[in-house]
Amino acid sequence: MIPKVTKEIIDLGDGRTISIETGKLAKQADGSVVVQMGNAMLLATVVSARKASPGIDFLPLTVDYREKFAAAGRFPGGFFKREARPSDSEVLTMRLVDRVLRPLFPSDYHAETQVMIQLMSHDESVMPDALAGLAASAALALSDIPFSTLISEVRVARIDGNLIINPSREQLEQSDIDMMIGASKDSIAMVEGEMKEISEAEMVEAIKFAHEAIKIQIEAQERVVAAFGKKEVRTYEEEKQDEAIFEKVKAASYDKIYAVAKQGTAKQERTAAFEAIKEEVKALFTEEELAENGDLVSKYFHKTNKEAVRNVTLDLGTRLDGRKTTEIRPIWAEVDYLPSVHGSALFTRGETQALATATLGTSREANQIDAPSQQGEERFYLHYNFPPFSTGEAKPLRGTSRREVGHGNLAQRALKNMIPLDCPYTIRVVSEVLESNGSSSMATVCAGTLALMDAGIQMIKPVSGIAMGLITDGERFAVLSDILGDEDHLGDMDFKVTGTADGITACQMDIKIKGLAYNIMEAALAQARDGRLHILGKITDVLAAPKEDVKAYAPKIITRTIPGNFIGALIGPGGKVIQELQKATGTTIVINEVDEQGVIEILGTDPEGIKAVLAKIQSITFKPQLGESYTVKVIKMLDFGAVVEYAQAPGNEVLLHVSELAWERTENVSDVVKMGDVFEVKYLGVDPKTRKEKVSRKALMPRPPREDKPREEKKDAPTDKKE
Repeated sequence: MIPKVTKEIIDLGDGRTISIETGKLAKQADGSVVVQMGNAMLLATVVSARKASPGIDFLPLTVDYREKFAAAGRFPGGFFKREARPSDSEVLTMRLVDRVLRPLFPSDYHAETQVMIQLMSHDESVMPDALAGLAASAALALSDIPFSTLISEVRVARIDGNLIINPSREQLEQSDIDMMIGASKDSIAMVEGEMKEISEAEMVEAIKFAHEAIKIQIEAQERVVAAFGKKEVRTYEEEKQDEAIFEKVKAASYDKIYAVAKQGTAKQERTAAFEAIKEEVKALFTEEELAENGDLVSKYFHKTNKEAVRNVTLDLGTRLDGRKTTEIRPIWAEVDYLPSVHGSALFTRGETQALATATLGTSREANQIDAPSQQGEERFYLHYNFPPFSTGEAKPLRGTSRREVGHGNLAQRALKNMIPLDCPYTIRVVSEVLESNGSSSMATVCAGTLALMDAGIQMIKPVSGIAMGLITDGERFAVLSDILGDEDHLGDMDFKVTGTADGITACQMDIKIKGLAYNIMEAALAQARDGRLHILGKITDVLAAPKEDVKAYAPKIITRTIPGNFIGALIGPGGKVIQELQKATGTTIVINEVDEQGVIEILGTDPEGIKAVLAKIQSITFKPQLGESYTVKVIKMLDFGAVVEYAQAPGNEVLLHVSELAWERTENVSDVVKMGDVFEVKYLGVDPKTRKEKVSRKALMPRPPREDKPREEKKDAPTDKKE
């Protein structure tokens, strides 16, 4: 018997709807829902352990999002026909959901928790990542897991000035805004997206529009919970607390921490000073007390440290490194640092440093995207690496982390719309973070811009980026430009903004407090613009515009388009022609068929090699026009004519028949032409008898006058007529 199902409908106001259903699937999970839009269906489940593991002092939350190939009626690619590790797009969706959910669990809830979302049915007109946050929140709402506030996430786009919620991929291609917004009913929690140089006011307008749609989705979740029946929230073992220990730690450390925080020291010096204060605090306790409550001493010291550092900024307007709230750290940069790469740049801002390289290739090097919800390729992509030595640590290397995927994606979105549409190259930018104390993703944007311009990529405009922070005690607030790592950790907001001199190209915002007012967000955006333009000025001081051409040792790419019926001749039987041509010229030749045309990409470092390929293409595709004259060269002598080669199409041969050499009768071809002779011929088209092309030398020569012969007298014809 099918169990009772509870279902709620969300009307998007344009004929589209989203449904939330529970009670049919995955009933052993603590909470489960199916969210459907069109034919797209996502199953979200949540399960949390009943007890926290011993010694865990954080929330071990895992958000997992997977797209099943069967959902789109497809087989997984590769040798093993099974879904394996998550794709970058799946990882990015996991991060979008995790960043909104994580701050909403109680700070002392440490039980292992898994939120699992899977695409079970795909619809080409629905982008499923925009539904994942709604599904996760609804599953949590139906569980007994302590979770303070319902949330949802939506994608907002703008087409022809009109904002829309959860557009299709086709609509998104026409949009100048692509933002994902996560929020509760009363405040924004997360923003991430890319834009085509929009203003700060336009960005806030889009966020507010999305927030109204989110409120409607949260109300639908509340109706589902009311109809299905809210479970009683489980009890859990709360963290132990000891007010006496807290007061002792704070009394012994607050003033000392405050004094260090206002001195404006460098990271290592500051860290050492804080560690020394911590050791002094621990010395106030016996070994027995530390054995029993050492974890509380450390926790309360961290709490005191956070309060003191924040108050220095709110009280004095100064920061850990001595800067004012709007001040940017010293910046230096250089280009062409690496001698053998196609483009390189080193960008350093304070104690954050990124080394970026740009590599140029053909369409063969495009990044292939093969996911159930999207297929295609990227001709511009960026990879970000964050080794442990960048923060002075030694850690195991576990492959590319979710953080590296997310930061690289943000930098890629910041730059990609500034790559011209007619750029013939596939471009890969790689950022190696060499030092980190403050946003390395924004350093990647700046280094990436310089590396692209150094490589000779004709960027539409240079892009810079800045990370903003926030500290507030509910009454006072301070917006911080170019935040340090400590300010990110201790602050209430991490807001990254990238853009050109004319507008925003990408953003990423995570807010750690409830109820962030829009006026604070607007102030942060305005301050970010000032900082962004300051950094942009430093970039253009190093390299004001892209270099006019690629470097001598970097490959040049030339594109040509030929009629589709010539593709086979250029490739040759079994690829013989193109392979021999590549070997002889030292080039890479890629042929793509687009709309019955052959789009040819020629990549090489030797201009003569590229020139030879172009000549070969011209030769193969050369088509003489009826009645036109062409210069030819004799390349072979035959008894019945001469084989000639078109001068403008070497290798393109045609027979000049002996009868077309001259008006006079020619007994021997060598009497008229010899090997290597160059002269003009007229193209006469295809001979209807031989079905072969015909050219004539004599047609361009004056015809000799006829010789007049004496006419013979006519004799009377015999007749049989009788007289």
